[in-house]
Amino acid sequence: MGTVTLGVSIAVPEPYGSFLQRRRASFGDPAAHAIPTHITLLPPTEVDAAALPEIEEHLAEVAAAGRPFPMRLSGTGTFRPLSPVVFVNVVEGSSACAWLQKRVRDASGPVPRELQFPYHPHVTVAHGISEEAMDTAYAELADFEAAWTINGFALYEQGADAVWRLDREYPFGEGRAASLPRQAGLSRPPAASR
Repeated sequence: MGTVTLGVSIAVPEPYGSFLQRRRASFGDPAAHAIPTHITLLPPTEVDAAALPEIEEHLAEVAAAGRPFPMRLSGTGTFRPLSPVVFVNVVEGSSACAWLQKRVRDASGPVPRELQFPYHPHVTVAHGISEEAMDTAYAELADFEAAWTINGFALYEQGADAVWRLDREYPFGEGRAASLPRQAGLSRPPAASR
């Protein structure tokens, strides 16, 4: 059955998601249109495709224990010189994100994952581009502000074309039918491509 590359994240809703994605593209980041605007809970992780049902069940259990929480983004930050990334800061909701990501990648679950760096929730707006372009991203989004309520998270799968596509959404609270904020143009990949 092979392997698949998965990620778990919180989508940045409209109109903010598309705005930040367009800005990321304008800074010259070639991955801008392949990666929906998000806050990572599980970074790209290669797994056996046969493990998907167990992973989906695990994520449903994590979501069932979660509750909606406020999210606020404000201003920019960077991981330079350690990592060539400029991001928008998560200034409210970071502790809830940390709680979620810890449970998603818990050592007792189906996707135990050690992180290369300590967890720091953020929204990437430039990655691996020229220093000058990263400086531009940092300056031009310094006044960016956004706020909304997080109602859940989602599982994404990276296609052979390197594009991340929505696989399944996980609303918080057992049996809740809350709708999650969507980004324009995101949909589940056709079954044949899985």
